[in-house]
This record gives sequence, C-alpha cells and structure tokens, in this order.
Amino acid sequence: MPPGSSSTTSQPSCTWATCGVPGGRHGRPGGLSEVGPSRATCYVPAAPHDGETAARRGSQGEADGVPEDLRYTKEHEWARDEGSSRVRVGITDFAQDALGDVVYVDVPQEGATVTANQPFSEVESTKSVSDVYAPVSGTVAERNALLEERPELVNEQPYGDGWLVVIEVADAGPLEGLMDAGAYRAFVEQQTD
Repeated sequence: MPPGSSSTTSQPSCTWATCGVPGGRHGRPGGLSEVGPSRATCYVPAAPHDGETAARRGSQGEADGVPEDLRYTKEHEWARDEGSSRVRVGITDFAQDALGDVVYVDVPQEGATVTANQPFSEVESTKSVSDVYAPVSGTVAERNALLEERPELVNEQPYGDGWLVVIEVADAGPLEGLMDAGAYRAFVEQQTD
C-alpha cells in the first residue's frame, strides 16, 4: 500500500502515509525506498487492533488476520492466485486498520495496464490518501464495482468483498517472490516494534 500519500486531509493524526506526523519515519514502510514516487511521506505503525477488528478477523477464519492462501507485499497489499493467469488483489487488514475509515477507492478501469511495484490505485480515508501498489504486472480483468457505493468494504472485509482488482498476468511466477503468510506476520511484527 503506501509509500506515498498523494494528498492529505486536514486531520493531523494520520497513521499511514502522511507527512509531518510526529513520531513517523520518512520514506516507505520499513525504510524501503527503492520503488515508487519521490514524494516525501511519513510512516507511523498502526495502533493495536481493537475488539471490532479482532471480531472481523475471526469471522474470516483467521485468528491473526493473515490468511494462509495469500501472498503479501511490503507495502501491505495481498495477492491471491486464482488460476487461469488471474490474480485477485487487495490491501491487508494491517493496511486498512492503519488507514482508518475508508471513504473512497480509485479503482482502475478494466483493460488498464498495471506494473509490479508501481501505483495503480488510491485509497482515501478520513486520515489520508494512500497509493496502492501492484504486486504483479498485467492487465486489469475485473474491478470491484461494489467499492464505488461501499468503499467501507475495504475496512469491513479486506480479504473478502473489499478486494480491489483482478489482474490478468502473462506469468504468475512473480507471485512466488512475494511473502507468504508467515513471512508477512513477521514483517508486520517488525513494523510495529
């Protein structure tokens, strides 16, 4: 998800990708800086999940909110290989929790070309606007039209109805280079230390 925020709202308490947040670290989450726009950003780890978030996680069948069948990026996107050269993409529970209440999602049109490690979408919350980065390269085969009327699905069901796009890929091999659930859990723990 973030490395940069394209803009910020007037609320100074952003915990994801807004410049000027006290206690934030400039650059990409985890100090990564190799990919993405050169905008100055600030990253502050999310607060611990509350009971509502824990209940939502449990309803998705994952005790810790990290489904085993997905692959993950260091920018907090997830990717699900659906076979037939199709990869479903969304943002993680960690990312949606850090963003706060999502109020708008800019999802690319079907047929749009996306490039791995480059922004392809934006998620606007009551705190900030953050880029979403493509975990793989390809063409948008489906977009989640539900998000136009119900962007809060990204918060409510980040691994379910809150998905963003399905990407048609020429080669699903790069998915293997993404983190599995165990590696992503360790990465998130490192981010919140």
